[in-house]
This record gives sequence, structure tokens and C-alpha cells, in this order.
Amino acid sequence: MIQGTSSSAGKSLLVAALCRCFARRGVRVAPFKAQNMSNNAAVCEDGSEIGRSQALQAVAASVQPHADMNPILLKPEGDTHSQVIVNGRPYQSLSASEYFKRKGEFWSVVTDSIDRLREQYDLVIIEGAGSPAELNLVDVEIVNMAVARYCQSPVLLVGDIERGGVFAQLLGTLWLLSPEERALVKGLVVNKFRGDLRLFDRGVELLEERGGVPVLGVLPWIKDLRLPEEDAVALNDRTTAIDDGSHGDLPKLDIAVIHLPHIANFDDFDPLASEPSVNLRYVRSLDQLGTPSLIILPGTKNTIGDLAWLREAGLADEIITLANRAVRIVGICGGYQMLGRHIHNPHGFESAPLSADGLQLLDIETTFHHEKQTHQVTASVLNHLVAPHSAGLTLRGYEIHVGQTETRSPWLRLTRTGLPGQCGVLDGARSEDGNVWGCYLHGLFHNDAFRNDWLRSIGAQVSARSRANDAIEASLEKLADAFETHIDMKKLEQIIWQQEQPHVISR
Repeated sequence: MIQGTSSSAGKSLLVAALCRCFARRGVRVAPFKAQNMSNNAAVCEDGSEIGRSQALQAVAASVQPHADMNPILLKPEGDTHSQVIVNGRPYQSLSASEYFKRKGEFWSVVTDSIDRLREQYDLVIIEGAGSPAELNLVDVEIVNMAVARYCQSPVLLVGDIERGGVFAQLLGTLWLLSPEERALVKGLVVNKFRGDLRLFDRGVELLEERGGVPVLGVLPWIKDLRLPEEDAVALNDRTTAIDDGSHGDLPKLDIAVIHLPHIANFDDFDPLASEPSVNLRYVRSLDQLGTPSLIILPGTKNTIGDLAWLREAGLADEIITLANRAVRIVGICGGYQMLGRHIHNPHGFESAPLSADGLQLLDIETTFHHEKQTHQVTASVLNHLVAPHSAGLTLRGYEIHVGQTETRSPWLRLTRTGLPGQCGVLDGARSEDGNVWGCYLHGLFHNDAFRNDWLRSIGAQVSARSRANDAIEASLEKLADAFETHIDMKKLEQIIWQQEQPHVISR
């Protein structure tokens, strides 16, 4: 198990690295995270939802992702409530206090999932959440030491030296654990070190002397990893600067993605950000927006609430104004819904009003229904309305939305995986002047031929060899190589394989 001294210590990436390292050695390995909190979800082949990081870790392990890898997913809907996804399916919208009261029910979900994984795989790499030393949560948590104790799993504790105070992080965490829990910690890892690693040799000695636990390695800061982020906090580091319009000899296409309060599935736009001729930035305010070449309204977990925020921030009126000045506007999923005439919410989902006016930029109407659509899909491009040479292309992606949208100008036909009767679902819409369009298809820009044709049609210079998935695979290999270079793999394998046979204990 990988646990961290805090959020963003690097647990998710280390689990991905371990999955790739052992998959390369022929081990049947799988990731597991009992409880995740993220609006950046992935859809499995059977339509179940899991956290984006577990889906990436499954790719690293060369296995198909499924709900047992993340049996409980919390998707924040506002400041006090989250939609609870259990075994990949919507359960209820609960407050934190309501959620913790049902600990026993959710604990059995967690243990059933980990038990099934342990039967199917040689090795399960478990990811914790936050810190195991959050003392106010030790009696109710079902994701950190509770899981380690249940599995009697050896734990690696990861500290983030980038944020400072790594001795306090690691030693303080060790000292706050109970004796039973401290005995499960078999190694320490110092993560995100910048500069000459030898400068921390004395630090390693001090950690081992005072912590009584071996340091398995110091991992350097790894630059230019092109892997999907799970937490929208990562967007705070993305540029909000308005580009000067050039990149060497290439003209720069300036794309502004609106950073909605409940933004979801923003990895949709990673392939655009990777293009040298594109400046993709996330903006929260009018002064950051400027006059970009193109504006994207992304997915959201709270469409009506974020639409209200868009108006309060003055961004809605500005987007309409820019659209009337021929600035291109694109909406994906919740952003697509916002571009329409009206959104009807008869059942009061997301604690939102029963109806809301959209931005009036597309001739569509959306109605929220009880049934949530979560499907992997293939899509046929019906016409040249969005990209000049795209008609007839087959695209792959996924749906994850509440609501059905009536459109008069569809440009996609969706076939939902495993649902042979649903092979003619029309999706998408486009304005008469062609400057505004949208659809429900997440992963649209990961389709290389479509993305490249579309970018060329709006003036970007794109290489024909630009491939989104290649960047992910190369990054996973780079991550695993760094892990194997800087971690004592011999000691790690002794920790993993030379344990006594694990025995199941009750909470």
C-alpha cells in the first residue's frame, strides 16, 4: 500500500509507476483505492464510473479498469454534498455527516472489492487518500490504515519534499500512528526532489535513525509527464497568461477553457495542450479571458450552478459577445448543455432550480432525468459541419451525464458499448454560422484524425504524427524508469513477496 503524508504527495503517480514496473516483469498487477473524491471520472467497459487515477493505473498495469479498483467514488456537487458512486453506479447525494454514519455499509463494499481483486491478481497496489494521521477521522475512515490493517498490507509512506518540511511530514506521521499501524509501515519514500539527489544523503540517514524505517529512495521531480490529472487543484498551475500569438515560427492558437467551479473531466483537453502550436489556458475571470481564438466550456458536476456562476462572473455575457464577433465557442457535456436555449430540471437534481436559461448559442434544449448515462461509445461523424474532412470518421470516447438533449443539427451518431439496441443515438449541435458547436462525447480530442483535422480547419499548424495515446504511454514508461532507477527495488520486492501469508482481520 502507498500512503502519503498529505494530499498531492504523489501517491497516485507512485501507484501507476509500481503497476507499470511489475506489469513489465510479467506480474498480474492491479490498482485499488477504496474511496476517491474527484469529478474527473472514467467510464469502464460496463458503464461503471471510477476515479480517473485508477483508470490510468489500470492502463499502467495493462489491464482493463473496472469498479472493484475504486468501489466508492465521491463526486462533489457543492460545498456540503457529494454524489456517492458505489460499485460504479450512482447511489445517493449525501453530506459528509450522512456519509460517515453509513461507514459500516460502505466498509463491506470496500472489503468485498479488495477480496475479489486479491483472488484475481498476483499483486494489488493500494492507494490511500490524504494522510493516515488525520486524527479526527481515524474512527470513520475506510481508505487508509483501515484498509492496511484489513489486508495486513505492508505500507510505503511518501513525503513531498517540494512543499517543504519533509522530516516533519514523515516522522510526524509515523509518531502519530498507533503501534499496530506503525508496524505496517515498511519503508519511506521522499518524492519530488529538485537538484542533486546526493544533497539529501544525510537526510536519508536522519529519517532512518529517527523513524526506525528504511528509506527506499529519493525520487526526483520528473518533468513533462503528460498524464491526466485527477484533481482540479492541478489546474491552478496551468497558465492563465494570454499568449503573444507566436511560438517560434508557428502562429499560436489561443484556446481558453473556462475553469468552472465544478469542472469535470478536464483531461479531455490534454491532447490540445500538448500541441506546440496551441496555447491552452484555464481562466476564471474576465480579466484572464481576453479575446482568445476559441473558448471551451467543459464538463461540470453542477451544470445549472456553474451556469449561474458564469453569469455572476460576467463571463456569460462576454462569451455571447465574443461569439457574435465570430470567436469560436465549443461545449463538451455540461458545457454543451449551457450553450443551449433552456435546461429543465423537473426533479431538482444538484439542489438546483427547476429550470434555467442557457446562453442561447445553440438550438438545443436539455431535460434532466433520473437515469444517468455512463457508457463507452463509438461515434460516427455524420457530416463536415465541425471539421471539413471528418465525415465518416469513427471516434471513440465515453458519455457521463444526467440529461437528454434535443438537437436539430446533430453531427454524431453514438453506439453505446454492450447495448446493441442503442446504436442510433444522435448527438451534438452546431450553430448556423459554424462558429459554435458542442456534444456529449468525452475523449473527443483524443481521436487523432479528428483533432488534427479540426485544428487545421481553424488555423493551427499540426503534425500528422500527433498521437495523444503515445504521449500517455511514453510518460508511463518514463515514470516507471525513474522509479526503478531511484528506488531500491530489491528491498521493495523483499517487502512485497517475503511477507507472511496475509490474513484477514476485522475492523
